[in-house]
Amino acid sequence: MKKIKYSLLLGFTIILSLHSCISDDQPLSKEMFSNPQIQYWPRPLYFWNNTTVTADVLTSQMQKMRDECGYGGFGVVPFGKDFRPEYLSEDYLNLYGTMLEKAKELGMTISLYDEFGFPSGSVGAFTEGDDTPRFQQKYPDMTIQRLDKEEIDIKGPVAFSHKIPEGKLMGVVAMDLADNKRIDISESSNNGTIKWNVPAGKWKIMIFTCVLDGYPVADYLNPAANELFTGMVHDVYYERFKQYFGTVIYGTFFDEPSMFHAQFRMWTPQFNEKFSDKYGFSPVTLYPAMWYDIGPETQSARNYLFGFRSELYSMGFTKVVNEWSVAHGITATGHHAPEEAIIPANGAGDLMKSFKYLEIPGIDKIGGYRYAERFYKLLSSAAYNWDKKLVMSETYGAMPNYGEPGDLSWNDIWSIANDQYTKGINMLIPHAVWYDNTKVTYKPELSYRNPLYADSLKAYTTYLSRLNVILQADGKHVADVAVLYPIQSLLGDHYFYTETGPANVDGWVDPENSFFNDAVSKIDYVDIGGWLQNGAGLDFTYIHPEVLDEKCSVTGNRLELKNSSNNESYSVLFFPSCYMVSLSNLKKAVDFYNSGGMVVFTTRLPHKSCETGRDTEVDSLIRSVFPGLEDDAWEMKENENGGKACFLPDPDAVGISEVMYGSGLEFDVSYPLNPDIQYIHKVIDNRNVYFLANLGKGNIQTEVTLRGKLVLEEWDPHTGKIRKAETGYSENKTSGSFSTVVKINLKPYNSIFLVEKE
Repeated sequence: MKKIKYSLLLGFTIILSLHSCISDDQPLSKEMFSNPQIQYWPRPLYFWNNTTVTADVLTSQMQKMRDECGYGGFGVVPFGKDFRPEYLSEDYLNLYGTMLEKAKELGMTISLYDEFGFPSGSVGAFTEGDDTPRFQQKYPDMTIQRLDKEEIDIKGPVAFSHKIPEGKLMGVVAMDLADNKRIDISESSNNGTIKWNVPAGKWKIMIFTCVLDGYPVADYLNPAANELFTGMVHDVYYERFKQYFGTVIYGTFFDEPSMFHAQFRMWTPQFNEKFSDKYGFSPVTLYPAMWYDIGPETQSARNYLFGFRSELYSMGFTKVVNEWSVAHGITATGHHAPEEAIIPANGAGDLMKSFKYLEIPGIDKIGGYRYAERFYKLLSSAAYNWDKKLVMSETYGAMPNYGEPGDLSWNDIWSIANDQYTKGINMLIPHAVWYDNTKVTYKPELSYRNPLYADSLKAYTTYLSRLNVILQADGKHVADVAVLYPIQSLLGDHYFYTETGPANVDGWVDPENSFFNDAVSKIDYVDIGGWLQNGAGLDFTYIHPEVLDEKCSVTGNRLELKNSSNNESYSVLFFPSCYMVSLSNLKKAVDFYNSGGMVVFTTRLPHKSCETGRDTEVDSLIRSVFPGLEDDAWEMKENENGGKACFLPDPDAVGISEVMYGSGLEFDVSYPLNPDIQYIHKVIDNRNVYFLANLGKGNIQTEVTLRGKLVLEEWDPHTGKIRKAETGYSENKTSGSFSTVVKINLKPYNSIFLVEKE
């Protein structure tokens, strides 16, 4: 990290030049769309897998990756025990230098993958590397740590004495089992022993310690540990290849850091001090809530603790890697694991906020019953919330499935790509090209050598390049619907457990798992998103509670997201099932309703406040909108300003569609409902741009209605051709507003851009 201050200004200068290169002075250039330059071409992961990589074979493959595949670069993934030359050795760096020089000659750009195998943070410790825990060997005390609890049930009055377990003492709490009253007795510890005079009654004494877990990766919650990791890896590349940074090397890529370790109890020794600095009180008496119901404070306590752990995670790993990258003149991206856990507490902690400090949020669309597509909108929404331009997906790895032999079909490849780009992903990284294609660990092998894909690969990468030309350009996302990301309620319901549950899922879940099914039965935020898009044909943006507080304001009957670039304006705000909510969020929603906006609550109305002791204020606000409402009763209210409030206790696609289209609101895009049609609407260079895609196997001939009177062209990303769109106009006799009606004809797995003429 010593170079950061020195190179910070240079870093920002280079990063701006990179972005201007991508966005272009004419972001909707017809020539660029028809013939995309190499910086728009997709860049796959390129596995140097379980073999000796030589310079002559490497440079030959690079030439063909560009010329025969249409790849504009790649990210090198050193992989497997038999990989040679040795990771980060002099021979390895010489080979890497040869690769960079060849990339420069070819006009290709390289992503600096930060590991030997994965996950990031160990420098080769696992079987995907060479089983050598380099980081742990060098910095054993800076690896991940775990929160342990030892408890003793005791009846007072009695004198209590007990040896404190090994590790850093985080606190000792005595809980009266009669009323759950808790006392911090940590100061009664001395010389490794806790002594306390137990009052009358039944008590549970809990001793909390933070211990080294043994898992050989850097402590993701501790910035200092992650700076040591970047020192071992990133600095080595920079010191050797600084002349390529910001030109040939365009960014860093991290892979699968997670709190899905340490028996799901990842912790850090600085937790209490940092928590107290932020909130002004000690967290110690809240610790029991991570295991037990402690009464009315339970959900609030859990949200405080797990929410703060999530913040430490985002600032401990993601922010450190991003700051290093920007300071050295390049971008940063990567993804966490597992992204598909419906309660993200044990993965990224808070999936949206984990990307607050990352320039390019990312996700992994992978096989093995990992339904990442249900979470694409969380990633793109994080970008919209925090005003980021690019959204990455590592796509196609281990598909169709880990345990099922076979190859991914071209139909699936096209459908997945279209699904991603309509949901806001605009930087698809194909997984993967393999140096030794006889030792492919995770299919598909997407290169010129694979007869299944070789003939059509160039057409596919050219197609992606055209999508990138348009959808990577500077602009703003347009949606009329906002959906609160109910992370506070999700974390408030979470606690430490070891069963396969909504926070611990990693792949397939037994459909008979009653613990999982009961836990997710009242969580609907992912379903709400799916029903909006597939059932009502409406795009939306998830709004993080922090962003709703800090960046959103009510202006007339609209809720406005204020950003430098991505400004959005909503007529509808959804509160998906959230038993607990912050008072400030709920007050803003009620203000929006009172000003003429529409607010829709689903499944569970809020009853508890994130702020301890203020639950009655939540109830009061809810009753101001729904006086006398029962928790299981459907209701629609309308006020004198035209504001609408609806509660759907049992939402589904049909119900949401009826509420949306029965509201009298005019939406930016509408069409006869068909779940195979997906779209995204952006404003680029002050022009409306619509990307519509057919994800299915049937032809679609339909009409799409767009708000406003528009003159449009069809830009075909399959051919690069541009033609006048077939349009008509209609007038709303009530409002006097106009709409544009466009006839579209989409073949299976095809798409089209509708671009407003200058």
